[in-house]
Amino acid sequence: MSLIPATILTGFLGSGKTTLLKRVLSEAHGQKIAIIENEFGEENIDNDILVTDSKEQIIQMSNGCICCTIREDLREALQLLAAKKRQGLLDFDRVVIETTGLADPGPVAQTFFMDDEIAESYLLDSILTLVDAKHANQQLDDRQEARRQVGFADQIFISKTDLVSPEETADLMHRLKHMNPRAPQKAVHFGEVALSEVFDLRGFNLNTKLDIDPDFLKEEDAHAGHDHAHHDHADGEHCDHPSHQHGHHHAHDDDVKSFVFRSERAFDPAKLEDFLGAVVNIYGPRMLRYKGVLYMQGTDRKVIFQGVHQLMGSDLGPAWAQGEARCSKMVFIGIDLPKDIFLQGMEQSLV
Repeated sequence: MSLIPATILTGFLGSGKTTLLKRVLSEAHGQKIAIIENEFGEENIDNDILVTDSKEQIIQMSNGCICCTIREDLREALQLLAAKKRQGLLDFDRVVIETTGLADPGPVAQTFFMDDEIAESYLLDSILTLVDAKHANQQLDDRQEARRQVGFADQIFISKTDLVSPEETADLMHRLKHMNPRAPQKAVHFGEVALSEVFDLRGFNLNTKLDIDPDFLKEEDAHAGHDHAHHDHADGEHCDHPSHQHGHHHAHDDDVKSFVFRSERAFDPAKLEDFLGAVVNIYGPRMLRYKGVLYMQGTDRKVIFQGVHQLMGSDLGPAWAQGEARCSKMVFIGIDLPKDIFLQGMEQSLV
């Protein structure tokens, strides 16, 4: 049986997760979706569909989708759904896990990697985070959970932008980009979003696509003020260079931040492994997402690397193309991570 793709939907109370879910469920896309609701809020998917006091946890919906509410263990719910699917008792194509408004998506994501039984049935596709434009700044200021949800995201949807000015939306997007430069941001109205932007995003695939917002890179370089004049690039992908100074200052100093490491020198694999092992040991709980495409000594192939908290994995990617400038690029997203220690450690792990 092929793996069942799973999507984690997270976001603050009132950000419109339920609206988005209802839309995804009701759209006639021919996909059968199982929704796992990881909470009992006032706003269940649809009160006439989900009867909260019933003993039956799995409810089949008229369009073939399934709703499953869990009071306790996500792992059990996932195993139950997979077992019923194997036995032909339930038919569904994918799973969406809706977390509570205050949940940390980290442990939910880790379930898919740490638990062998779950890993044999499911493939974690991505974490989607919904941000409410009207209340976001307040929530991000007050609640670390909100900031973590942004840091974990593979895709950020911003709802309720019609209630704020375009400038406020732009400032919010700027703020979010500093916390997470690898998640594309999109304003959505009333949950109206194309399924292609919700499913099969492959945020956890070990692939060579390292989506760091290009403006973030330009800005980072502008702040660093380094002299990049000595780089000569062959054709092919180059390590992005600043094209302009970005004169935008934001007042927020969030604890969830991101930074990028880049180098055109190769890594010494043993040194890098030692260094990453050490920082994950110390800072793992504060490291939300980290991902890189690395130039390693001893192989002609790109090395793809990623992690969530203390879990990390790497894989050999495609070969470096003829004439392609070899360079490593890595993004770290975490809570109060000591940027200088990380950058220095990476630098010292080069050949």
